Amino acid sequence: MKAEKISDAVVRRLPVYLRFLNELSLREVPTVSSQELGQKLDLNPAQIRKDLAYFGDFGRKGIGYDVSYLIEKIRQILNLDQQINVALVGAGNLGQALSNYNAYLKDNMKIVAVFDAAPSKIGTKINNITVQPIDELVETVKAMNIRIGIITVPDFEAQRVADQLVAAGIGAILNFAPTILKVPPGIRIHAADFTTDLLSLAYYLNDGKELTSNES
Repeated sequence: MKAEKISDAVVRRLPVYLRFLNELSLREVPTVSSQELGQKLDLNPAQIRKDLAYFGDFGRKGIGYDVSYLIEKIRQILNLDQQINVALVGAGNLGQALSNYNAYLKDNMKIVAVFDAAPSKIGTKINNITVQPIDELVETVKAMNIRIGIITVPDFEAQRVADQLVAAGIGAILNFAPTILKVPPGIRIHAADFTTDLLSLAYYLNDGKELTSNES
């Protein structure tokens, strides 16, 4: 595997491929070509072949990809062939929604612990997970071998939470707080910024008209 040459964009496309392959599997479709994948996912078939070729030779000329085999291989590439425990910090509306969605996940990635600083939240249950006080985070993360953290706290609390997650040994963080986090090298952060994404959509409501400016 040429790991040093694999871009973040390639890694982010793998779950997209996996999701569609799982749909094909449910419909008992045995094989799929890169052309068919490209048409369904609105991607260049050559790009799909190149993405998958980084990790091995999975296709057969004239036949395409064996759906079940490719699902297995992508799951291995994404480390979804093993149990990955996740901690969520922030039991507000968003945190509760994510925790409840957790029940429908079929991959080996599960939210197993939820933390909050509000006394009114501590001790309540979300999807059968008891909300724990934030001061139990480090101990719980280590005890449960939690490897990914999700942050859904207000922006002014996010850095402190990130520091605690890093101290506990977390290797990756999904940050929903609208702020940029600073972490040591080797810790992976993905930002999920609803506000930025929503505001940027407004640009595309211009009906193809060129934006004008009064600035010289």
